[in-house]
Amino acid sequence: MKPIVLIPARMASTRLPGKPLADIGGVAMIVRVWRQAMAAKIGPVVVAAGEREIAEAVEAAGGRAVLTAADLPSGSDRIFAALNAVDRGFEHDVVVNLQGDLPLIDPAAVRASLDALVTTGSDIATLAAELDEDADADNPNVTKVVATWDVGGTRGRCHYFTRARAPWGKGPCFAHIGLYVYRREALQRFVSLQPSPLEKREKLEQLRALEAGMSISVERVDEVPLSVDTPEDLERARAAVKGKG
Repeated sequence: MKPIVLIPARMASTRLPGKPLADIGGVAMIVRVWRQAMAAKIGPVVVAAGEREIAEAVEAAGGRAVLTAADLPSGSDRIFAALNAVDRGFEHDVVVNLQGDLPLIDPAAVRASLDALVTTGSDIATLAAELDEDADADNPNVTKVVATWDVGGTRGRCHYFTRARAPWGKGPCFAHIGLYVYRREALQRFVSLQPSPLEKREKLEQLRALEAGMSISVERVDEVPLSVDTPEDLERARAAVKGKG
């Protein structure tokens, strides 16, 4: 397999406008995400930028970016547009969609998601971590994944994603981490599908794949990386970077 990592980024975030260029310890957030992806060392990394200023920031840091239409409906559509722009020769058969708001993502987690795709034969692979706080299981802003885990409890098959507490009753809940690894043909099929009923109800794009009969495997990692969606999240990211030195 020959993976490529694509990072979708756009300026028009509702809760944190301009967040790809938000300063975290003197470095733009999108540059930090690009650096973590490069550290994973699984293939070339390209930022799929919705605006020119994002591409310029990445290129100034020594990275590669491609400009995509600003009005694309989702990150999946953005990475598919970028893929067709940078790999017209179909050299890469696996596409890693790394969200542009995960500046502290562990490179090892990126590699783990790729391992899940390779070893299970699924269409798509993703990540999850056990929730430590019981309150997070009831937090609609924390997406939960319902999966059947293997004997070791480290790799599984996804059955559902939801904003509600799931599964019901005593036992652990697992937070979904928004990183996806697609087989190229699976990505092409996914973006050709119309938004599905459960996707629109839960406002979770990955349900479109499950409703269409596509398989999603999941790799368990130790922690949920900080996703920067609000000004408060941004301050936490800055504090974390400062604490690391």
